[in-house]
Amino acid sequence: MPRVKTGVVRRKRHKKILKQAKGFFSGRRKHFRKAKEQIEHSLVYAYRDRRQKKRDFKKLWIIRINAACRLNDINYSRFMNGLRLANIELDRKILADMAMNDAAAFASLVVKAKDALAT
Repeated sequence: MPRVKTGVVRRKRHKKILKQAKGFFSGRRKHFRKAKEQIEHSLVYAYRDRRQKKRDFKKLWIIRINAACRLNDINYSRFMNGLRLANIELDRKILADMAMNDAAAFASLVVKAKDALAT
């Protein structure tokens, strides 16, 4: 069985990793072993943070809705319950945008939520 040398394959693999490590600090972009370790960690962080980003945005929307609700004399949980009882199906992203940019429309939703809670 003939001997197989890995020159071309190894160089291709190393170039691929070092290309991904472009922009990293110091030896993490120049040395293959360190670059490989950092790329593995970076891919783990990227996978984790794609999911965490969704959580972070939901938290932000809830904070914004709650702040706008308290300006209208109701808390977040009662407001959301009132919307559900009034059969108003708006997601938190839209509600947060309304709270930031259209306070009058948000106030009318608060009134509808309060009416639904009262009945």
